[in-house]
Amino acid sequence: MTVTQGFLDNRIFQIISKAARSKGVRAFVIGGYVRDCFLGRKSKDIDIVVEGSGIELAEAVGELVRSNVTVFRNFGTAMLKYKGTEVEFVGARKESYRRDSRKPIVEDGTLEDDQQRRDFTINAMAFSLQEEDFGALVDPFGGIRDLAAGIIRTPLDPDTTYSDDPLRMIRAVRFATKLSEPGRRFTIVPESLESIRRNRNRLEILSRERIAEELDKMLVCSEPSIGFRLMEETGLLEYVLPQLCRLKGVENVDGHGHKENFTHTLEVLDNVAAAETEAIAEGRLSNFEFEDGVEVQKQRTEPYLWLRWAALLHDIGKPATKRFDKETGWTFHGHEVVGARMVPKIFKSLKMPLNEKMKYVEKLVLLHLRPISLVTEEVTDSAVRRLLFEAGNDIDDLMLLCNADITSKNPRKVERLKQNFELVGRKLAEVEAKDAIRNFKNPITGEYIMELYGIPPCRQIGELKEFVKNAILDGIIGNNFAEADVLMRKHASEMGMKPVK
Repeated sequence: MTVTQGFLDNRIFQIISKAARSKGVRAFVIGGYVRDCFLGRKSKDIDIVVEGSGIELAEAVGELVRSNVTVFRNFGTAMLKYKGTEVEFVGARKESYRRDSRKPIVEDGTLEDDQQRRDFTINAMAFSLQEEDFGALVDPFGGIRDLAAGIIRTPLDPDTTYSDDPLRMIRAVRFATKLSEPGRRFTIVPESLESIRRNRNRLEILSRERIAEELDKMLVCSEPSIGFRLMEETGLLEYVLPQLCRLKGVENVDGHGHKENFTHTLEVLDNVAAAETEAIAEGRLSNFEFEDGVEVQKQRTEPYLWLRWAALLHDIGKPATKRFDKETGWTFHGHEVVGARMVPKIFKSLKMPLNEKMKYVEKLVLLHLRPISLVTEEVTDSAVRRLLFEAGNDIDDLMLLCNADITSKNPRKVERLKQNFELVGRKLAEVEAKDAIRNFKNPITGEYIMELYGIPPCRQIGELKEFVKNAILDGIIGNNFAEADVLMRKHASEMGMKPVK
């Protein structure tokens, strides 16, 4: 079967074909690029498998296209960039595994050997780059059939595939999530699902970093809940994120049951994914990054991974705070505080970054009830100022998360809450435009107080700054130096402090 038109039009394939011929080796496009061609999806990278040295072919192609070649000799691979596309070369190989290790015994092999070691049939398809059959589809395991049927299946016995590399179990879930579209779900074949359940303990030999990388890719999919439901059904989630499993189930006391929090969490996650996609398309979201020590605002063009993590973990503190009260029913008081404290532990357990990205997730988990509380109370300027102050540049993401968190089986209740939530959004915009609180900086600095009163660093400085900050947030004075200075001097006088100037 030859399928060149639209798939192999990129000039790089002719260049690789020519270089392979001159080197006396056979080369093939393999994996995700081939799969995505048939799905009509854009690919950011191209994988080339070579029956011979992938590094030598990469260096020959690099000379022809005048591109630098990055060589990874430990892995026997090389990579170059061609007109914005990454092209990676690897020699065909066959692998065998020991039961107690993730590291394979690798030998040189043929294309057939290489295809057998691939994770799934839809990723084992290859296009020939030989002159005599350029563009021929090499598909020994029926990947094109499985792609049309929307199924994830391993080329070999699934027990062998998953035991050899346990990460493939999570990858199966991730591909079922990534490739699914509205009206067309990809599913893992039953024998493969059963194999995942049998082999889930093999995850113990994996590094947490590799697991987290797959979770990250799953979270930025258009409907990430698919993956987390599959992981829960197969027992993978208990190993990967046991805190999420504890959200499952409904407890009943005297006929009163609470919301099923696992289902709710996944609904919120999908709501965030849909809302963020829409907001990005309309240019309504920004990321704030530091460049040369200066904070720069950039329009968001792709899903923000850490917003998705915040959605996944927003109710993670509920199991620890669940209580039943005969008067009010089930409560989860303080779950946002407990959940925020759990975030660093979860990130640390998965070897994820403990920097500002984690702090962003921690902040959104901590604040995710605040805008909702404004819906059911009188929306005062003071409450809005304090929310803007605490959320800072993350206010838009926080509002998106909170809006997504409005779920109920009663559509009238949802509609009423969403209408009230729109009022909160308008109030935020009004107060921000008037008071510029989002990136609040206290007009009174510690240096100014020390110079004015001739004092060293001490407790009184913090008290004065906090007094001024609260006065601004409560609307007692405006957010400017003149009013802040008058109020600060008055309060300092009441504290028995006198200026030296």
